Amino acid sequence: MSHRRIVLLFMLLSALGVSHAQDRQQLRDSLRTMSRQLETNPGDVELRLRKAALNMQLDEWDYARLEYDKIIAHEPYNIAALFYRAYANERLRRHAFARTDYETLLTIVPAHFEARLGLALLNQKDKRYTEAMDQLNILIQQHPDSALAYAARAGAEAERNYTELAIFDYSEAIRLQPTNTEYLVARADLYIKERQFAEARKDLDRLIALGIPRKSLEDLFLRLKK
Repeated sequence: MSHRRIVLLFMLLSALGVSHAQDRQQLRDSLRTMSRQLETNPGDVELRLRKAALNMQLDEWDYARLEYDKIIAHEPYNIAALFYRAYANERLRRHAFARTDYETLLTIVPAHFEARLGLALLNQKDKRYTEAMDQLNILIQQHPDSALAYAARAGAEAERNYTELAIFDYSEAIRLQPTNTEYLVARADLYIKERQFAEARKDLDRLIALGIPRKSLEDLFLRLKK
């Protein structure tokens, strides 16, 4: 696992994942039913949101975007439609459009956690590092008890080799979520890079105590010995 780019937005949207062909067929059946319902009820926003969600679950990002376009054309400040259209636009590599949707949403709901995080990660992806860090700083100011916010900033700092800052932020994330194994692995990796081997070993021992098999941590243990 790499800490360099924690794609946290995908964690927030993990419910969109579909793993089995049978599940996908059920989704397609539901999609056909909703499409027929929309033919007779084209103004039903909730129904259109549900259809767009199915499109996203089936990786039909452009179809989802078109549904959100229709909603926003009639309800320019529909929060759900703006957020998920931003996500769909990002998947379609329409980054400028995604950024506009996130920014519009944040003018309506400045403390919207997912939109702020999405905008920060998008800026990070586009190498707009200063803007990404500005958004992450705001995120932490608005949500000081969020481990996810600290981990997101740590990931951005680690990507730019600001290792000490990243260790600090991972430590804050771990303080808030002591059993989060991803944060512990990321911090152990950074400790090893800084040659703080005793601290790294503590994290690795903690991971084993939390039930992570030693074999899965073998690369980190090997680096301790170098």
